Amino acid sequence: MLNTSKVRNTLRPSLFGGLISLAGTALGAGDIEFNTDVLDLSDRSNIDLSQFARSGFILPGTYSMVVQINTQPLSEQSVAFYPPDNDPKGSQACLSPGLVEQLGLKASGAASLTWWKGGQCLDTQGLPGMEVSGDLATATLSISLPQAYLEYSDINWDPPSRWDEGVPGLLVDYNLTALSSYRKNDEARNNLTGNGTLGANAGAWRLRADWQGRVEKGRDAAPSPQRLEWSRYYAYRAIPALKARLVVGENYLYSDLFDSFRFTGAALNSDESQLPPNLRGYAPEVVGVAKTNARVIISQQGRVLYETLVAAGPFRIQDLNDAVTGRLDVRVEEQDGTVHTSQVDTAGVPYLTRPGQVRYKLATGRPSNLQYGADGNFFGSGEFSWGISNGWSLFGGGITDNNYRALTAGVGRDLLAFGAVSLDATQSRATVWNETLSGKSYRLQYSKHFEEYDSQVTFAGYRFSEKNYLSMSEYLDARHYGRNGELAGTGVNGSWKPIGGSKALYTATVNKQFRDLSTTVYASYNKQTYWERPATQRWNLSASRYFNVGTVKNLSLSLNLYRTLDYNYKDNGMALTVSLPLGSTGTLSMDASRGAGKNRFSTRYSDRLDERNSYQLSAGNRSASGYLSHIGDYADINLTVSQQEGNYTSLSASARGGGTLTPYGGALHRTNSTGGTRLMVDTGGVSDVPVRGYGTPTRSNVFGKAVISDIGSYQRTAASVDLESLPSNVEATQSVTQLTLTEGAIGYRSLDVIAGEKAMAVLRLPDGSSPPFGAVVKNTKQQDTGIVNDGGQVYLSGIQAGEAMTVSWGGSERCTLTLPVVLPADALTDALQLGCRLAATDQSAPEPASLTGKPTDTENTSS
Repeated sequence: MLNTSKVRNTLRPSLFGGLISLAGTALGAGDIEFNTDVLDLSDRSNIDLSQFARSGFILPGTYSMVVQINTQPLSEQSVAFYPPDNDPKGSQACLSPGLVEQLGLKASGAASLTWWKGGQCLDTQGLPGMEVSGDLATATLSISLPQAYLEYSDINWDPPSRWDEGVPGLLVDYNLTALSSYRKNDEARNNLTGNGTLGANAGAWRLRADWQGRVEKGRDAAPSPQRLEWSRYYAYRAIPALKARLVVGENYLYSDLFDSFRFTGAALNSDESQLPPNLRGYAPEVVGVAKTNARVIISQQGRVLYETLVAAGPFRIQDLNDAVTGRLDVRVEEQDGTVHTSQVDTAGVPYLTRPGQVRYKLATGRPSNLQYGADGNFFGSGEFSWGISNGWSLFGGGITDNNYRALTAGVGRDLLAFGAVSLDATQSRATVWNETLSGKSYRLQYSKHFEEYDSQVTFAGYRFSEKNYLSMSEYLDARHYGRNGELAGTGVNGSWKPIGGSKALYTATVNKQFRDLSTTVYASYNKQTYWERPATQRWNLSASRYFNVGTVKNLSLSLNLYRTLDYNYKDNGMALTVSLPLGSTGTLSMDASRGAGKNRFSTRYSDRLDERNSYQLSAGNRSASGYLSHIGDYADINLTVSQQEGNYTSLSASARGGGTLTPYGGALHRTNSTGGTRLMVDTGGVSDVPVRGYGTPTRSNVFGKAVISDIGSYQRTAASVDLESLPSNVEATQSVTQLTLTEGAIGYRSLDVIAGEKAMAVLRLPDGSSPPFGAVVKNTKQQDTGIVNDGGQVYLSGIQAGEAMTVSWGGSERCTLTLPVVLPADALTDALQLGCRLAATDQSAPEPASLTGKPTDTENTSS
């Protein structure tokens, strides 16, 4: 019996160690003559090392390779190797025009390119300093090019020439939340809410339809218990040459100068996400405190932007889209049935632009209402910011329709060590209900990051408006409801409020870290005053500190204070939490809070079961609740259950996921942003392969497809096989791929994966001899499954019963072996004895001098 464990352990080291020793004997750039005496072989005459005979030589042909430009990987693609005109025995990589476009050459460099092979291949001599080399062992084509020839690039950002628009496809993303509650001697209440996106991709265009719905039954059900509405139909695409984004259809005006409103038309905006990361802006965040397990819904003018389940305690939502601006409506639905609403004013940092650059936003169309459709006359708007010098920016814009116009002008200044500030003024004039209203509004904004103090004033702003000043959205409301708003019913918690009449707005957000004290402080403040009604106000202050007590490490103490004053609703509250670690991953927390005039005390324990599952248990105030979070391959699922005083019981569940279909296949998957960018990974029909982006891995489905949704737009992203979690019968010969996708794209990449058993085998030709040392075995997918060692021994991977494999040496396929239909029971302990039938084209071909005996065409045998 053959000792396969010994062979398996010595085969690869002896082969590759020998080749390394052989490579060390190479002299000069010509053909290499190998000293085979260094190889520990019983038959040194039966060797095929022709593929190593010339340093760096690659046989002419087409290969799938990962292209690297100055060590930065591009996408995998087919690269052809041809003999150059001056060296018929050599080979040279052919850089096609399509590949050259991805290099990111400056216009000056691209204009001087020369070509060979009829214009099919780049002449690298035309760019002094350029070097190209291929490596079959790693399937890599390395291109070295002086940086002076290249456009700007960053470690995680590629120039537009390397962006990938993805493949055509369909997508459906959803976010569903179900709630069932019951109180003794009362009717049960059940409701289902959801929102999501249907979409299609065609080239650079992204077609989307956003939906939201609610189904209610039982106590406190709405007058219309079932409602499904399509909140937006729109299409968009990137225009890289303008660093802009074009949107047509139903949209919202996202402006740095004017407030937001819904309209149907077209918009062309400078897109900061197409810039390198260090030149981009920021996204708004929402903070608050949930008294119980709660559902948080963030919307804008009726359209749901974000919905999630949060556990009891403070919450902070930071993953809103960075394109969202204006006033956001925040609704917190507690599991005991109480609802708290508030509004958050988002704003941008001072409107500054780099010297010589212009940022702009253009829009035209007709205002529309989510419930009533078209609601106003056609309008046009435009704004710009021009960096006039190294520190000064001039900005302005206007918006107008038949009865409304507003003009804004302002200036921004980089104060260097003192931060950045901007000041602007807006003049509006509106004719509504036979009355002409004219007024001015002034705004001051400030931002500063105090690095030496670990502090950051994320945003601070002040706006003052005259009594007759109307923003565009206030003008539209006034047209529909009347100047005094008697019919509006738009007040918070059902109260009446007039339209317009804003007087002053104060906003500020501050972060501060005290590293020596291991303490972080966060504060936000928002106050809106009006000319003819009470002011609204909200502030939040939170502080957290980590410390040690004796042998107990990493305890934390956090304090959250807040105050809300909104028309006839007032709430002052606080939450104090002490947490200490238990075990390797658990945390025990004790909470004391006061809100809505009630004191609450609770104890929480949270822990992580594994990479995908975490939970939280809490009890206090004659109540108990549980929270379970699961990160699945097909959806993210959250479950909550609560039992409270008064025999009140509630159970809720949420699921967030999606499905993507392309010409290459489809898959269900979890999703981060509905309708957003994603990458489909093809594992060649091999199922259960774990692949990942930045987060938790997901596994390929039965068709060998997996979709990764934690993919950024316009930034280099890597997807890889999680080698530590691979099934024992799967091997990844290519485990990483990188690409840069445009917004909303469905990327597609295939990873080379071999599935099947692994075993030692001994190969025999029909005359009883063995293939030469160094011969390569490939499966039907042309994947390398083994390299022949001394005496025909080979360690095969990807063994599938009944499958055929080919053995190549001398630059061509020489024979075919067929694996048994039924693998022997001892196949993994004893070497397979496999016959290799000569290829038909090889019957009359002269046998290499290293082989002895004349082959005959006999049937393949295996034992």
